[in-house]
Amino acid sequence: MTKEQIAAQFKTLQDTITQTIETTDGNAKFTEDIWDRDGGGGGRSRVIANGQFIEKGGVNFSAVHGCLPSKIKTKLKVNCDEFFATGVSLIMHPENPHIPIVHMNVRYFELKDGTYWFGGGIDLTPIYIDKKEAADFHRALKLICDKHHPEFYPKFKTWADDYFYLSHRDETRGVGGIFFDHLNESKGLSKDELFNFVIEIGQLFAPLYSEIMKKKAETPYSVQEKDWQLHRRGRYVEFNLLQDNGTRFGIDTNGRAESILVSMPPEVKWTYQYEIRDNSTEANTINLLKKNINWLQYL
Repeated sequence: MTKEQIAAQFKTLQDTITQTIETTDGNAKFTEDIWDRDGGGGGRSRVIANGQFIEKGGVNFSAVHGCLPSKIKTKLKVNCDEFFATGVSLIMHPENPHIPIVHMNVRYFELKDGTYWFGGGIDLTPIYIDKKEAADFHRALKLICDKHHPEFYPKFKTWADDYFYLSHRDETRGVGGIFFDHLNESKGLSKDELFNFVIEIGQLFAPLYSEIMKKKAETPYSVQEKDWQLHRRGRYVEFNLLQDNGTRFGIDTNGRAESILVSMPPEVKWTYQYEIRDNSTEANTINLLKKNINWLQYL
């Protein structure tokens, strides 16, 4: 499978996701910016805002190429200068605090010398953790992982716990999911088999998240619950700006800042020493923002 074929399928994936989200939301439509990158390549950024369910969401496709900056070469421990990278990344910030934030990305990276790898992941960031919802989410991921390799789910689930972790807060970003990087034929699967796994993860997103939205869309919420949502969105911003490798890679390769930072929520709060009452629903969520929870036990 060539890099052009992979990019074409990622482009189709973006179309499928945006169409499904528009249909589920019912009110808002995505707007699109087509952009070119100085140095080579470009992409399509699609943003939805002020919908029935989605307050702000972005689904980006990019296929970029050119000269790899020295600091990226050092970080990736590669010597080749010319690179190609393509992928789809998305973020959804819902209006209702009972609908979780969700992030997903699938990507492919190739060097001129033939070195390549896949990466990606999907994770759920509830404002209020619903154990059964988290269990259903992880079960869906496990089914796809197990279909392709028995080690994928336990390895990639642990990787997500470790990656989506705010070390300065000593808490996970949410209930996790899966995360993987530098996935290539050394893992025992062919390039086509690896791509099939990656694209199936991408295709899982739209039906899985649409079902979550529909289940929680009519759940009433209070002023306090909305305030807590804005506070928790602050943690999301902290992770993306302080720790996320994808954000850093995009900026360091002269990516389009508007597209990279579309992941930022529309409204957010940082409250100094936010007071959380003992035994409250907020406290219950904080107590579950831990690594190594077996969410499948709540099925």
